[in-house]
Amino acid sequence: MLIGNTPLMIIVAALVTMVIAALLLSGVLRVLLIAQAVYWAMSYVARPVVLLLVQPAAAFGDNVADPRLVALGYDRGIEKALTPVAFGLVVYALLLLGYALWSRRRGRAPRPVPLAGDPDMIGTLAVLYVLGTLARLASVASGSAGAAGEVASASPVLSLLAMPATLGAVGLIVLARPERNRDTLLLLGFLVLGELWWTTAIQSKTPVLGAALAVAVRFALTGWTRQKVLGIGAVSVAGIVGFDWLQSLKSTPYLRAQAASVDAAYPEPVRPFLSLLRRFDLLEAATDAYFTEPGSWLTPDQVLTALARSLVPGQLLSGEKLQAGTAWATDVRGASVDMSQVSVSLAEGSIPEGYVLGGYAGVVIGVVFTAIVLIAWSRALYARHLVPVLFGIGLIEVPVVFERGMLGTAETLGKYLQVVVLAWMVRLAVGEWRRHRERTTAPVAAGVPVPVGSEGKQ
Repeated sequence: MLIGNTPLMIIVAALVTMVIAALLLSGVLRVLLIAQAVYWAMSYVARPVVLLLVQPAAAFGDNVADPRLVALGYDRGIEKALTPVAFGLVVYALLLLGYALWSRRRGRAPRPVPLAGDPDMIGTLAVLYVLGTLARLASVASGSAGAAGEVASASPVLSLLAMPATLGAVGLIVLARPERNRDTLLLLGFLVLGELWWTTAIQSKTPVLGAALAVAVRFALTGWTRQKVLGIGAVSVAGIVGFDWLQSLKSTPYLRAQAASVDAAYPEPVRPFLSLLRRFDLLEAATDAYFTEPGSWLTPDQVLTALARSLVPGQLLSGEKLQAGTAWATDVRGASVDMSQVSVSLAEGSIPEGYVLGGYAGVVIGVVFTAIVLIAWSRALYARHLVPVLFGIGLIEVPVVFERGMLGTAETLGKYLQVVVLAWMVRLAVGEWRRHRERTTAPVAAGVPVPVGSEGKQ
């Protein structure tokens, strides 16, 4: 059953090739590529394997057992849905393997991170975290915190103001360099717990997984040890387990009974992993693509227009931007599932999106775009300037190269552009405050008295 599923076997080989390419690389890109392979393995390998082995019937409230795959038969349905995915992952894996071999031949030495430990940068990130955390607290207290998949937040202003907390938390995890190990552990623990709280408040896996990825990126920059490898594994597992546990505390007895009834359809060894599998839903996006005619969604002109408009603040545009996740839910999934009573934003994935936009040629364009974004992302953290570093930090928390296509990636970058402008203004204020303190404390620190009225005299 599993061995006979050719696309599934090709996907496994492509993911192994990605890991091999990652091991040939060094630094941040190695971590990001391995994380990407793990993420796609959960969606395109683990979930199909469970469905092929268990063959669950479709049930209300169970998004693992897709009714469309049930109707086709899991063997045939998964094979059809994963065929474009297998093609795309092979192209992507070969691209990254080629890049890894090229980089290895160049033999560049590991680079330092210029802004790591920079006092102005750390001060800026700390201010952003405090401001964003206050907005997070306000949104939770007012009941306006958005949830995963919601089309619009109850308070768009608070939602935007909460985004700096993401930059602050992830940035401090990656770039802060306390002198003592004890202080480092306390800082990382505090920030990771804060992201775990936020991931529960908005019912999304993204913040805690982003924090775990940030810890891995930090270790990639400072050097790996066995203890650090065990630490990142512990953070990831604890984050997922803690998320599910905290979510269960928020559930009502009725919802817990309903979830237990749905899980009862699966064998006992599988049940502990169902909650995790439900968080990785790109197989559903691949199924959406199978039921949609390539080229029937958006024209090339519409795609280019949407990409350009995504990078412009909405306040400067006369009309509404295309919301990629919402449009995918309405137009693409809506072609095979009744979405008339549902308003939700979905992750489309670069390969399903590319296939719907332009068939296999669109898949190639989509994976090339994702490869470029991944490599640029890894290089951004080594930049000497604020803007690329902040974009690199923001993409750690928002996994666009894991579960979004071209349109979703451009949409996310456009949102963070506004936050980066705010961060740049905070950086100017922090730098001016530091220079002011240096001017007022330097003479005293040097032991030189400053006579009254002597300022400005030569």
